[in-house]
Amino acid sequence: MRKIWIAFVLILAGAVPAMSQPGATATDPAAQQISRFYAALTDTMKQGRALGAQGRFRKLEPTVRQVFDLPTMTKLTVGTAWSTMSVRDQQALIAAFTRMTVANYAKNFDTFSGEQFGVDPTVQTKGEDKLVSTRLIGANRSVTPFVYRMRQVGGTWKVVDVFLNGYVSELATRRADFASTVASGGAPALTAKINALADDLLKQG
Repeated sequence: MRKIWIAFVLILAGAVPAMSQPGATATDPAAQQISRFYAALTDTMKQGRALGAQGRFRKLEPTVRQVFDLPTMTKLTVGTAWSTMSVRDQQALIAAFTRMTVANYAKNFDTFSGEQFGVDPTVQTKGEDKLVSTRLIGANRSVTPFVYRMRQVGGTWKVVDVFLNGYVSELATRRADFASTVASGGAPALTAKINALADDLLKQG
């Protein structure tokens, strides 16, 4: 399985409690959402070669939309410039960010070699958010922790950020990476850049 795309820099203290074994039953609704996502991801990986990149994209897209709050993630990634953008530009950015997010999972989780995902049933509450701790156990038994920051959207818990090793924020690094594009070309330039990243991910798989 190829290197997992996740970015750097936001420290969230105390985000990783002791992990449960893969397969533990999650009763918290936020943890259940992540279990649902991991089940879809594992199923797609097992069919990965037959599906190809586009097939994996189509198979994962509904679950990613159900589990991730993609409009909020887009807004957080863009940063303060979001409030100055037109609704049309915001919608174009959400569509591009959604496409890139699904393409990333379709590309980086393309085959199955016995990997396991574990979801800790003990969920932390941080203000209005919940933190769901998980781990990926690789085929070589390496362990990679992930923490999902989740928030209620219309009564459903959805992901608003992902942390590697408990503190590496996907959105913080994306925001730093995209800042110069927003500054130089605004929303149209950033939309084009994100779509180009998605195109690159899909044509490689």
